[in-house]
Amino acid sequence: MADLPEKQIKRLRVLIQEAETSLAAAKELLISVVGEESSTTANLKDEPIGKIIEGVFDGQAMVGSDGKTYPVPANYASKSKLVQGDILKLTIADDGTFMYKQIGPVPRVQKVGLLTLESGQYYVEIDNKKYRVLLASVTYFKAKPGDQVSVDLPEDHEDSEWAALEAAL
Repeated sequence: MADLPEKQIKRLRVLIQEAETSLAAAKELLISVVGEESSTTANLKDEPIGKIIEGVFDGQAMVGSDGKTYPVPANYASKSKLVQGDILKLTIADDGTFMYKQIGPVPRVQKVGLLTLESGQYYVEIDNKKYRVLLASVTYFKAKPGDQVSVDLPEDHEDSEWAALEAAL
């Protein structure tokens, strides 16, 4: 294992976390289908899997089905190009680790607009409407105010406040 580059080791850890999250969801679904008391599921409950919460991405955080707001790391939202309305699954591990996974992307449209900066907040202006964009995305693409940028928006974006930066043009 010592011969593997650090990047591959990190990727392996991510893959293992994703597999554990999928397994936890499968166990939860099986229990809901065959019932809590079934002998088929008895051995599945031996290991605690943490807490799983589904919610909706609001542009910078996840609003859980429990009504609480959970912070989504800006680098994850930026890298995953999450848009307002995407469905996320949050697994809170027993050690308190938060693991997000996009499970329901909303239909998207791509638009081109002008990047602006007002009072420390970045916006993309498209068709006389301003959409907020994450600072992490602007930094990643090395974009600056006045640049033309490509963004992803929910297909039904009339009520959206946020856009996901796709690329600096």
